[in-house]
Amino acid sequence: MHTPHSDAERRTRFIFDDMPVRGLHVRLQAVWQHIVCRKNYPAPIRHALGELLAAGALLSSNLKIEGTLTLQVQSEGKLKMLVVEATSNDTCRATARWDETASFDEGETLCDLLGNNGIFAITLQPQEGEPWQGVVPLEGGSIAEMLMAYMLRSEQLETHITLAADENTVGGLLLQRLPEESLDKEAWQHVTTLSDTVDAAELLSLDAEALLYRLFHETPPRVFEPEEIEFACTCSRGKVSNMLLLLGGQEVGSIVAEQGSIEIDCDFCNEKYVFDETDVNALFGMDVTEVARATMQ
Repeated sequence: MHTPHSDAERRTRFIFDDMPVRGLHVRLQAVWQHIVCRKNYPAPIRHALGELLAAGALLSSNLKIEGTLTLQVQSEGKLKMLVVEATSNDTCRATARWDETASFDEGETLCDLLGNNGIFAITLQPQEGEPWQGVVPLEGGSIAEMLMAYMLRSEQLETHITLAADENTVGGLLLQRLPEESLDKEAWQHVTTLSDTVDAAELLSLDAEALLYRLFHETPPRVFEPEEIEFACTCSRGKVSNMLLLLGGQEVGSIVAEQGSIEIDCDFCNEKYVFDETDVNALFGMDVTEVARATMQ
């Protein structure tokens, strides 16, 4: 399932010709709506997931190969997990898990949600070849601070990230020093200080051209043609079938024998896949439910 194109679903690259700094701007509305309407997210969870979605859309622009970039935050607090997947085909999806018995307040910070222990992981899964993963402790009080700490620690790249999210839109701005090129501290500090003047309302409402003019009209960057971002979920009945095969005929047969069917919901798009007795017997090529009933007697 894909989102239709709109003016907001864009990621825009830019580069400064007079200094070794590149950048990206992203703003998503329809993609975010497709995600946020699937679950009843508590407000602070929704905000954190929206910022991570914007971050995923920004960072996936650096994918040099066909594949998927996954950003994941895990903790033992009220927020259990945030996951964003963004692909080299300019699609993304996202979901969150949290303690559904807990209460949430609008003003809760990310640190409040995460508690003391947590990790931040970035995984690159090429279409062909072995995956690569980097895992670091959670550092910083926001998604942007965590990502900047990760980039400096893991990739030795000075990166400046600003993120924003509300119930309608997510937005982000990224600046990065180009590797192996010299840039004096004052010049880097100048562009990052300018980017710090962006507020959430501007990130969520302005397109790249308007925002970059507002920030850098004295030293305008070269702006490239924007890329369209879409929502797309990679779940399928075939993938669920493979998962059931991994569970094994005994376990699947027992569930169907007791409940009449087995239902698997996709965490990302909420699609429901139902397999009844006929389906699972055909899947395993034998009457697994009858075997399970005989074992249960």
